Amino acid sequence: MSTKIFVMTHKKFDPPIDPVFVPLHVGRALGNDLGYTGDDTGDNISDLNPFYGELTGVYWVWNNYRESENVGLCHYRRFFTDGKGGLLKEADFERILKDYDVITSIAVNEGMKYYDYFGSAHNAKDLDLERGVIERISPGYLPAFDEAMASTTHYFGNLMVCSKERFDDYANWLFTIFSELSGELDLSGYDEYHRRIFGFLSEQLLKAWIIKNRYKPYECPVGITDEKAETKELKAAVSTLLSKEDASGARKLFNEILRVRPDVRLPHSDLKGEIPVMELLLYICELEQQNGIEGMLSYSTRLQDLTEHTRKLSELLKNIDKLNEDDRRYIRETKVSEYAVRVLCRNIPDLIGKDERILSAYKKIQ
Repeated sequence: MSTKIFVMTHKKFDPPIDPVFVPLHVGRALGNDLGYTGDDTGDNISDLNPFYGELTGVYWVWNNYRESENVGLCHYRRFFTDGKGGLLKEADFERILKDYDVITSIAVNEGMKYYDYFGSAHNAKDLDLERGVIERISPGYLPAFDEAMASTTHYFGNLMVCSKERFDDYANWLFTIFSELSGELDLSGYDEYHRRIFGFLSEQLLKAWIIKNRYKPYECPVGITDEKAETKELKAAVSTLLSKEDASGARKLFNEILRVRPDVRLPHSDLKGEIPVMELLLYICELEQQNGIEGMLSYSTRLQDLTEHTRKLSELLKNIDKLNEDDRRYIRETKVSEYAVRVLCRNIPDLIGKDERILSAYKKIQ
């Protein structure tokens, strides 16, 4: 047996040394060459990457690669692991596939029907159109599709490993549906993020395909090796403006990027959980500047310093009645403002509803 895992990427990254992993530049027809194998050779849809995302790589592997018995898909920062931090090796994939039909990510339970979960972030009518296409051209899959839509669990990221034969069967079924669906979707009002609709619509189709064929999936831990590139870029851009003490500009940019790319705040994108903290500290900085108050930016103009400061301040406020003299001195010397206290009390779950008591204790420290 032989296995190749194609690592979908649109960014330069440090690929694993193990030759089982092959970086695949998706959307290369539209961007600068990263030096990896691209999805723009042979039979390809590379130029449709803004609408299909990593699926342009799926299409390329389906139609152009025939050199191994098993194939798989990972992302430039998401890899199947052994649950202890190590990446699976070729022998691991082949051992698992002796007993299972397909390797997937561990199913995520959202606590609501997938149809509703999808609709909370995207246009659920697109799922209705997808269902209509399946009913017309692949009716045998309709019960499995409905079961997947009613399920509270889903696999994420289009991550999978299976035999090339099964992979080709899945890809053929998937792109036959999307070929028909592409003529029915109206994407005219979609922004850049939501325009990647086929990538989003495909995620639960993998589950429907597994259900219909009664395949036995191996749900494998997925290790995330780095933050999403867009999340890093957001932090860098905000950091630059804060270094110039432009709080309003930094907050405006932050909100604009989140509007276009809401995915950067997801846990799989923001590994350090800093985006919610940034949202609060930028609001505080802007309020303080607008009111001529010394505060956050007198402490530091470095985003990382302010993030750590905001987290520390939140913890101090949770225990404000038990602070020692060093903690009290920290609040005074870092010029914590009443604006900062009020914003944190209204947004930190453990502080909500306690603002008057906390403010009273805060004023005694000043």
